[in-house]
Amino acid sequence: MPGTFTLAGRSDMHCVMKELFSLKIQTVSILILLLQIVLLTLVLQYSSAFAGDTLNEVRSRKTVRCGISEGPDGFSMKDRAGHWQGAGPDFCRAVAAAALGDANKVEFISLSAAGRFPVLLSGKIDLLAHTATMTFGREAGIGVRFPGVYFFDGQGFMVQRSSKIRTIRDLNGLTVCVVKGTTHQINLANTFQKYNMKYTPLVVGSISEAIDTLIKGKCQTVTADRSQLAAVQATTSAGPSRFEIIPGAFSLEPIGPVVRRGDEEWFTLVRWVLFALIEAEELGLTRDNVRTLLKDPGSSTLRDFLISSGQSGKSLGLRPDWVASVIGSVGNYGEIYERHFGAKSDLKIERGHNKLWTQGGLMYAPQFQ
Repeated sequence: MPGTFTLAGRSDMHCVMKELFSLKIQTVSILILLLQIVLLTLVLQYSSAFAGDTLNEVRSRKTVRCGISEGPDGFSMKDRAGHWQGAGPDFCRAVAAAALGDANKVEFISLSAAGRFPVLLSGKIDLLAHTATMTFGREAGIGVRFPGVYFFDGQGFMVQRSSKIRTIRDLNGLTVCVVKGTTHQINLANTFQKYNMKYTPLVVGSISEAIDTLIKGKCQTVTADRSQLAAVQATTSAGPSRFEIIPGAFSLEPIGPVVRRGDEEWFTLVRWVLFALIEAEELGLTRDNVRTLLKDPGSSTLRDFLISSGQSGKSLGLRPDWVASVIGSVGNYGEIYERHFGAKSDLKIERGHNKLWTQGGLMYAPQFQ
């Protein structure tokens, strides 16, 4: 019957069209999946091809470009001869000793707190050895990585002694100088909220500008890392008698070197240079004795550290004596600390959290086997 046949034909045709459409969808899905696999492969190949670019560029250039802070004393400061001194420059020299075998092959670039990360991300420097605090937001949000911590600090407040301000609660309602582009701005707000106090922030470009503003009376206190405040107090004319640091730390500031995200070889090298400095102190290796002990380590622990690390470092193209080069150039972590922050410096800052873990501090290094 024509009518029935026509209806059945239309129904069959509808089923066929549905199957063809379904087949087309499946084909498109397969093509999309294949395309995703191809793209993923290209991304992995691209990443692999460019892994280690920083280290390769450093060796080609024969120089480590290192971003350092504009002060204060302790972290970085030029001496009378115009040479950069401080924990930041010394760490850069240690990295150069490992990467190039020569601690002097460093180009230092002085950077403000606000400009340090943009310059690093632009590729104009290889390493940032600044007063930068490690935070999740910085690692997750702006594309940088912190290989470790080389100074545990805490935020504090400094005032003029003539102000009679002696405690945190005396700051209620006052104007506070704080440096732009630092974690101090957020910590400042959190601290005053914690104490249910009010304040007026005055954001400035540098710690030196903050001190000038404090002296002029445009703000009544300066907030910064306590090490920075101690440096100002120790090195400014009549500093100890003119300035006072309010007791207590109002945040924990883990400060460390910074590299760009995405270069695992460079990240690994910088991280283990830091660990080498810490491990050397724990093992009693110094700038003066490391070469002697390299020839005759004596113990298996020293042998693992000085010699086996050279074997492991081959994958990064490091020299067999890279650890000895690092320590022989700048000393161990304790030597660096004492030279720039401790008893041998003008600052005389107690090590506190920066002691080795065996002495009640937070500094320790993983094994080098």
